[in-house]
Amino acid sequence: MNLPKPKLEEIEIQLLLEGIYQYYGYDFRNYALSSLKRRIQSFMRLEDLASVSALQEQLLHDRLCLERFLLGLTVNVTSMFRDPSFYLAFRQQVIPLLRTYPFIRIWHAGCSTGEEVYSMAILLQEENLYHRCRIYATDTNEKVLQNAKSGIFPLRLMQEYTQLYLKAGGQQSFSEYYTAAYDNAIFRASLRENAIFAQHNLATDSSFNEFNVILCRNVLIYFNQTLQKRVHALFYNSLCTFGILGLGRQESIRFSPYEKYYEEMAKGEKLYRRLN
Repeated sequence: MNLPKPKLEEIEIQLLLEGIYQYYGYDFRNYALSSLKRRIQSFMRLEDLASVSALQEQLLHDRLCLERFLLGLTVNVTSMFRDPSFYLAFRQQVIPLLRTYPFIRIWHAGCSTGEEVYSMAILLQEENLYHRCRIYATDTNEKVLQNAKSGIFPLRLMQEYTQLYLKAGGQQSFSEYYTAAYDNAIFRASLRENAIFAQHNLATDSSFNEFNVILCRNVLIYFNQTLQKRVHALFYNSLCTFGILGLGRQESIRFSPYEKYYEEMAKGEKLYRRLN
């Protein structure tokens, strides 16, 4: 039986991803192909490149081109208090458990530009737990981490974020958490006091601590099954017993090898507790 030949562009993409991994150490080889292809094609149009092979040559010889490519390849769509019912469930279901710990370690994996990190810091401050917490905010992309560290976001988004904050059970006036400066909202430095921003690649890097909470929302949807399985193993092995895993609305532990080792905490909110 003759198997269908892979398309030339798909071969080029695999060679491109292998070259990036071998030369720079960034591993996108197990990202979902359809999503990758769209972003690669979009970047090629911006750079006026005719083929994926031409893109590979450019990337391997021009570090600045690689940095532009990484910004286009990693998905950085996020907002403060995104899916507010998730944060409301976190307040109601998870916070009472966290109160029983003398010290709390939280890992925001794939934190992007940091909006959700600041959202969690605000929630923990309002619940009088932030002083007992250390938040590790990681992403593969150094550029977006720099944005996250700054705590500066567009002022035009604050009206929308205020509504999401209130729906998430916010207890203060949201404007108390930032200062308006020209077109920017600069968030309180105190929200970063217990946060560490660092590079970490879910595709290649290992566990670096034991956590009470791991949040990785709307990241796994961009991985293929092989990489999803790896990341689920990483999270399971990084959580303490009865630790909490929070995923995005379109993600789940169902059909993963670790499904039986968790219990659902809030129906529909993708909050799971690791069992003993």
